[in-house]
Amino acid sequence: MKELTEVLKDWEAVIGLEVHAELTTLNTKMFCSCPIEFGAEPNTHTCPVCLGMPGALPVPNKAAIESILLAGFATNCDIEKHTMFYRKGYFYPDMAKNFQTTQGPKAFCMRGHLDLEVGGKGATERVDIEKDVDGGYVAHVGITRIHMEEDAGKMTHLGGAEGRIDGAERSLVDYNRAGTPLIELVTEPDLRTPEEARLFMQKLRQIYLALGISDCSMEEGSLRADGNVSLRPRGSKELGVKTELKNINSFKNLHDGLAYEIRRQAEVLESGGVIRQETRHWEPGAKRTIVMRVKETADDYRMFPDPDLAPFDLSDEFIENVRVKLPELPDAKRARFMAEYGLPKYDAGEIAGDALAAALFEEAAQGVDAAVAKKVANLVINDLSAWVNANSSSFADERIQPTSIATIAVLLADDTISSKQGKEVLAAVLDEGADPKEYVEAHGMQQTTDTGAIEAMVDELMTANPDKVEAYRGGKKGLQGFFMGQVMKQMGGQGNPKLISQIVTEKLEG
Repeated sequence: MKELTEVLKDWEAVIGLEVHAELTTLNTKMFCSCPIEFGAEPNTHTCPVCLGMPGALPVPNKAAIESILLAGFATNCDIEKHTMFYRKGYFYPDMAKNFQTTQGPKAFCMRGHLDLEVGGKGATERVDIEKDVDGGYVAHVGITRIHMEEDAGKMTHLGGAEGRIDGAERSLVDYNRAGTPLIELVTEPDLRTPEEARLFMQKLRQIYLALGISDCSMEEGSLRADGNVSLRPRGSKELGVKTELKNINSFKNLHDGLAYEIRRQAEVLESGGVIRQETRHWEPGAKRTIVMRVKETADDYRMFPDPDLAPFDLSDEFIENVRVKLPELPDAKRARFMAEYGLPKYDAGEIAGDALAAALFEEAAQGVDAAVAKKVANLVINDLSAWVNANSSSFADERIQPTSIATIAVLLADDTISSKQGKEVLAAVLDEGADPKEYVEAHGMQQTTDTGAIEAMVDELMTANPDKVEAYRGGKKGLQGFFMGQVMKQMGGQGNPKLISQIVTEKLEG
């Protein structure tokens, strides 16, 4: 098959996402009082309601309704006061009652949008939006709706390849997850590349985490996406036949699955074939999509209003009480970090996208100047992020003390220690609970900033190496590193690299 960049020269991909998020921060399920707990003993958190026993009556979870309204406010949706739940035909073992309780054409949240910053030179193949000077652009992604429904149970297939039902010897079902409140965000077909789809889902995850409505763990299945994709010739406005990639559970799989499907569809069309509307499965190991089933239509679901659940009529007071709970969202936080702390856009965005990282940064950077704040940001984005990942921890780990991070940032900013030494100090703080200043003093890490001593060493080196001085002045600028290295060696690695570089350059330029 052709490479994606080659395909997108002739074809335009039209992509829409359906993003499912379990409201895992709630205590109980959507229509019953069964607790929500990932990893619990199978089938221990069930009751007649979530198992669909005859005569069991569902009762809506008020906190779940508040959560979906928060999601709607955060994605610029209109909140519908009048809505209802429907029964959707669902004949599969992981839903014991043979229907799913969901919302119909009018959901709690309708007609929203998110602006997606996509950028960097060569980062995209988008041609229909004017780019900025760096080659990036802002894509306006419409949101059709965010609706509420209940999740299904979990099927485990034994004996088949990659845990799939195909070839399995037997299947097990765990109904603990059945009935968990689930919100599904449906976008308009406004995405054009796999990269945009990935970035959209990453941004949505940041928003949900900031709202505190879900843990958004893709590994545990609490955040997953279906990707709908079709192709049309460049310049055409008519939509092609779409396929759906089901239950994608990582950003990489979303990108790679869509990229493969775009290439596959192009190959079929260019060879004179036709695309069938079907649901496909992405196999990461084989790096391909395979057919799961022919795509259902709306009529196949046989939806009708749920007779056990009264229609909703949300009051203005209820809606406003939810609106005031809306926290500062990542985009707003990024703008504030840039304004208050002087952070570059990239640094501010990286930190603002993680609520725990943002809280740590703000506490560590309280009352410091822009130079120190930048060092704090670097520590959070690079060193601390690596430590958190390596230790399967979080920025809220008690070993990460904001005061210690601030102290290390000050030592770095005033050139008391080098960046390499900063890593050593941070490791000692995290792994041994060391005090940064005491550790630096005990290990003699303070960098020498004696300008007179450094100048004398450079003069001595230039006198001893006149041929190298002449060669430098003749154009071999790389020799600056020789003189700098010699000074650092004489100073036992304790010289201030920035100051030494400045003095060496000034002397050599003469």
